[in-house]
Amino acid sequence: MDLLLSSVSQGLLWSVMAIGVYLTFRILGLADLTAEGSFPLGAAVCTSLIVNGVQPWLATLLALVGGMVAGFISGFLHTKWKIPALLSGIITMTGLYSINLRIMGQANLTLLGESTLMRTVSSWGLGRMNAVLTVGFIVVAIVVFLLYLFFQTEVGLAIRSTGDNSAMSEANGIRVNTMKIVGYMLSNGLIALSGALLAQNNGYSDISMGIGTIVIGLASIIIGEVFFRHLTLVKHLMTIVLGSVIYRLLLLIVLEMRVDPQDLKLFSAIILAIALGLPSIRSKLPKRQKKVQKSKEKGGMLSWMQR
Repeated sequence: MDLLLSSVSQGLLWSVMAIGVYLTFRILGLADLTAEGSFPLGAAVCTSLIVNGVQPWLATLLALVGGMVAGFISGFLHTKWKIPALLSGIITMTGLYSINLRIMGQANLTLLGESTLMRTVSSWGLGRMNAVLTVGFIVVAIVVFLLYLFFQTEVGLAIRSTGDNSAMSEANGIRVNTMKIVGYMLSNGLIALSGALLAQNNGYSDISMGIGTIVIGLASIIIGEVFFRHLTLVKHLMTIVLGSVIYRLLLLIVLEMRVDPQDLKLFSAIILAIALGLPSIRSKLPKRQKKVQKSKEKGGMLSWMQR
C-alpha cells in the first residue's frame, strides 16, 4: 500500500512536467530539449527564493515564470533565427546550466529547516505522504482545468491548429511563429513548476536533477497512449497523469528488487523503449493477424457477392 501511495504522490508531481513535454511533443509536434534545463531552473529559482525568505507559494509561481522565460528563448531561437527545434533546445539547455549555478550559488541547495508547500500542508494535521498527495492533486487539477479553458480560446485553438498544419494555419492568417513561442512558454513553465514542486518535496535542488527529464516525460506520455487512444484533450491530459503514476510505480518496483540506484536511468530508457515498441509488437501478434485476415476475407466475400 505504501508503494502505491508513494507512486501516486510522486507521479502527480512528475505529471506536471509530462504535461509540459506533451504540449511541445504532441500539440506542436516539436522535439524540445529545453526541458532538461528548465526543470532544474524551476527548482533553483524556487529553493533560492525560499532560502531568502520568500513564501513557498510565491517562490513556486516565480519558478513557473522563470521556466516561461526559458521557453521564450528557445521559441525565439527556433522561430526568429530559424534554428531547428532540437538545436535551439540544446542551446538553451546548455546556457541554463550556468544560469542555474548562478542562481543557486553552488551545485546543490538544501531546504533543511525551511518552509515548503509540503511542510505547510503537513502542519495542518496531515502526514507527509498525504501532504504530497494533496499538493499534487490540487496542482494537477488546476493545471488541467486551466489548460482546458485555455485551449478553448482563440489563441489555444490557434496553437493546436499550428501543430496540426503549420502551412495551412499561416495561410488562414494565424501568426504561426507567435503561437509556437506561446506553446514553448507554456510547456517550459509547467516543466519548471514541476521542478519547483519536486525540489520542495525532496528538500533540495541539484544542478544535475534535470538529466533524463525528457525521457521521463516521454515515457509518461507514451505509457498513457498505449492504453488509451482517440480521446479528448482533457481525457488525454488525464492519461498522461495516469502514465506518470504507472511509470513511477514501475521504477519503485525496480528499486524494490534491490537494483542499484545508479542503474535507474538505464531502466528508464528500457521502459520507454518498450512503451514505444508496444504498438509494433501488438500489430505482429497472431491474434491481431487473424482478425485482419478475417476482415480481408469478409471484405472479399462482400465484393464477390456485389458482383
